[in-house]
Amino acid sequence: MPFARDPRDPVVPRPLLHDPSHPAITVLSTSQVQKLIEAHLPDAQVRVTDLTGTSDHFGVEVVSPVFAGKSLIDQHKIVHAACAEHMGGAIHALQIKTRTPE
Repeated sequence: MPFARDPRDPVVPRPLLHDPSHPAITVLSTSQVQKLIEAHLPDAQVRVTDLTGTSDHFGVEVVSPVFAGKSLIDQHKIVHAACAEHMGGAIHALQIKTRTPE
């Protein structure tokens, strides 16, 4: 049984992800996400896929020598930082795979 909302709680309207009247949220293409990461990590090889076809759930594979000696969590933080301004807006989910060059 779903939880009932307390009628005393205020209902705060949230803009739809693809609502063109809300300027803070835009739709990003895979190439735009790739450019964000490449700008942050210029030596990286980056591949981006749209996981759901809705331009808000992306999978990224990033290969960079910057990751050498860093934990997986630190590697993911570096990639996340490249997309930080769009997280929670144009990017709802980011599946990250990182590695160093062979």
